[in-house]
Amino acid sequence: MALAALLLASGAAAAPPPEPAGYREDDFRSPTPATLQGARVVTTEEAEALWRAGVPFIDVMPRPPRPAALPPGTIWRDPPHESIPHAHWLANTGFGALAPETEAYFRGALDRLTGGDKARPLVFFCLRHCWMSWNAAKRALSYGYTQVIWFPDGSDGWSDAALPLERLQPVPP
Repeated sequence: MALAALLLASGAAAAPPPEPAGYREDDFRSPTPATLQGARVVTTEEAEALWRAGVPFIDVMPRPPRPAALPPGTIWRDPPHESIPHAHWLANTGFGALAPETEAYFRGALDRLTGGDKARPLVFFCLRHCWMSWNAAKRALSYGYTQVIWFPDGSDGWSDAALPLERLQPVPP
């Protein structure tokens, strides 16, 4: 732990962690691997070219839950979600384990976005250092999608490059 703090303070970057065999189940906001076996990993510049070419982008950021302590009848409005323009926000689909309903939602949305063509490219993203997009891209590979593209810098890298963001709403089930 002290070595990691020293490396960060000195500006030295730690090596990315290796790919796990399965999905990441916890600590989702931590350094991610540099690779995803079976997927293409892209930089912000490459992601922008894909976006301009019309490749579907899939944002897997979780949707903030309604606070449990709100009194009954209190109006709850989701905080705004800024993302890559025209991305499809498939909220909560990047967790390590998905409820059957969430998995059906994810499979159905991918099928609709590709017209059932599992060879159609799809770009998965979240935020920088977010395992949710890694998990979602890995899951798409397990469904038989062959042109899975992972954008690990996500909306953070997009924003850092002064590219536009827009507010998104989750894709309905």
